[in-house]
Amino acid sequence: MRKMTYAEGIREGMSVKMRENPDVFLFGEDVGKFGGCFGVSAGMFDEFGEMRVRDTPISEGVIIGAAVGSAACGLRPIAELMFVDFLTVGMDQLVNQAAKMRYMFGGKIKLPMVVRLPGGGGASAAAQHSQSLEAWVAHVPGLKVVYPSNAQDAYGLMLTAIEDDNPVMFMENKILYSVKSDVEDEVKPISFGKAAIKKEGTDVTVVSYGRQVLDSMKAADILSKDGISVEVIDIRTLFPLDKETIFKSLSKTHKVVIVSEEAKRGAFTGEIASLIAEECFFELDAPVRRIGALNTPVPFATNLENYVLPNEQDIVIAVKSLL
Repeated sequence: MRKMTYAEGIREGMSVKMRENPDVFLFGEDVGKFGGCFGVSAGMFDEFGEMRVRDTPISEGVIIGAAVGSAACGLRPIAELMFVDFLTVGMDQLVNQAAKMRYMFGGKIKLPMVVRLPGGGGASAAAQHSQSLEAWVAHVPGLKVVYPSNAQDAYGLMLTAIEDDNPVMFMENKILYSVKSDVEDEVKPISFGKAAIKKEGTDVTVVSYGRQVLDSMKAADILSKDGISVEVIDIRTLFPLDKETIFKSLSKTHKVVIVSEEAKRGAFTGEIASLIAEECFFELDAPVRRIGALNTPVPFATNLENYVLPNEQDIVIAVKSLL
């Protein structure tokens, strides 16, 4: 066992696959000698060279388009956008091309591309660099959506993402990049659609992903001091979604809080809540509680940003409201 940051987990996952397969390459804005805006690709240019770790112009439409074209022609590209907010510029290539091509060609081609998307607030990066847009891509048929919460999962899910023959949206939380956690000496690929139970409990189920898994664990520790037992589930992938693990937990706790950093209106938490209502309603002893950011652009000022974004105290309050 070793300690590794979230950023290092992502980098190691990419590097392992690039060593194994010369068709895997990374490109994006400043990913080369500079090592990426957040330092995730540091050292990769020196190891793999400029042909496989490539800087691009500031054009997200071109970046996504190049990923689509190279994947359709047999390569396995990893495209990094500097911020998920800029995905808006590349949405046509992603939604109308990447997500549709295998279907429209009757499965006769593969489209093995990974798009890395740093997102989330908490860094005083203001409204255009702090959004959580995972529900957008999760809505689109043809795309798989991954959101790890720790270095081990970032490493293992990246190994799986690069090997997948479909477009994978690899969501990354900026605040987690420097967070260290335990990583096994030999990391194996983590299957998509398999949630992780981070903490077992009997009173309330808390379902989350990404940075909010850490907040959920903090809330569970706070609540345990009041004798409240919380089960924390990290879904790890939004699509495919491991609803069976959620339902099994609900059959034990009969209460659920669903947490994400997204603006609450239209958030992916609503999709999970609707699945529970449709398929697991009679297991519920209380209404489903959802936690998200306020329905406003993310402010620049730290005190306002903290007010808008969810935290562990919001989870504590929501859990207690169900008891």
